[in-house]
Amino acid sequence: MVLSEILKIALDSFRASKLRFALTALGMVIGTASVILVVTIGMTGKQFILSEIQKIGTNEIALEYAGAGAAGTENVIYNDYLTRDDEKVVDAQLPGVAYSSPILEMHERIGFGGGVVKDTLVLGVSPEYKNVRNLLVPYGRFIDELDEEGHSYAAVVTETFAKLRYGSVDAAVGREFEIKGLPFKVVGVFRQSVSDFGESEIADETILIPFSVARVFSGSDNLKLIYFSMRNMNEVGTATQEIKRIIKARHRPNSVYTTTDLREVLSMAATVSNILTAVLVLVATVTLAVGGVGIMNIMLATVRSRIREIGIRKALGATYREIKLQFLAEAIIISLTGGVVGTILGLMLPLSVRFFTDYPLPFSYLSIVIALGAAVAVGVVFGTVPATRAAQMDPVESLKYE
Repeated sequence: MVLSEILKIALDSFRASKLRFALTALGMVIGTASVILVVTIGMTGKQFILSEIQKIGTNEIALEYAGAGAAGTENVIYNDYLTRDDEKVVDAQLPGVAYSSPILEMHERIGFGGGVVKDTLVLGVSPEYKNVRNLLVPYGRFIDELDEEGHSYAAVVTETFAKLRYGSVDAAVGREFEIKGLPFKVVGVFRQSVSDFGESEIADETILIPFSVARVFSGSDNLKLIYFSMRNMNEVGTATQEIKRIIKARHRPNSVYTTTDLREVLSMAATVSNILTAVLVLVATVTLAVGGVGIMNIMLATVRSRIREIGIRKALGATYREIKLQFLAEAIIISLTGGVVGTILGLMLPLSVRFFTDYPLPFSYLSIVIALGAAVAVGVVFGTVPATRAAQMDPVESLKYE
């Protein structure tokens, strides 16, 4: 028998029992659709997580002073802080640096009205800090070069500070408060573009002022933290090493400086997301296995109902291989048909979202290949037992079967 004859006999069998064929294929429809949807959900989750991390700043490099050792024969402990000159030298020697900003940290007692005074974080930063940290300023403006060069008593505060101090966010712009007895004017209200779960230098109630003013208040150029933002994320790895080299060359040998970036966080998040997606796909394949069991049961019943047909075909010269191939082909066709329909249904969700909304819900061509390949594999695995049983039947006994 040629393949076309085998397929023709299989299709004739399906036409004779359309409902049974549809119900048998239903398990595979659900299974393959589940695989497609699970992969889509996993990819959507991964895309969302990575985009949220990228909002914090994937091009960002944090240079931090971690401490110094002892020097001289008497092992005198010394401090070797970063300076604004270090920032300028790095900017000059690394053309890939797009923005940079020093961070001068202070804590001041700020009055919040009604006799309430709180120890509040005050950060002296440059105008480029907004771009380095991807800050949003929904009300007012950020500190600019005129504020920095003119030593202006301008301040940008967090939304939490604005609500506690002035009752609402929009009411804060243009109002004044005092730092060290000097009046500062609120020129803007800022927030981070995404939550960093408390891992940044910004607290709930934080005030940003020009670095030039903070330097006067502190009376020192000593810095513990400088931020750099690269033009391209691909430059971050090389730039991190170069920044450490430049800084080490400008300071004492025993001084310790650390650099951190988000590349490892991104890589870890992507790995975790891929593992979770793989686990979910394995769970979804359980549905395919259930569908395969259904196919095997139906095919066993089909073999039993067609015993006389098998006996006649064997009496007419059909071989063991042809009988087995016949029933195996029927199992594969049922499984593959269910797989194709399930794949179409599984793709309808992401494609509909893409068509009717602006959100580009992702889908994977690999998931289609996996779903269809799994459907064929299920047909082969679960169709082998009934096909073998049919092929092994004795033609004489089959012809006598009533």
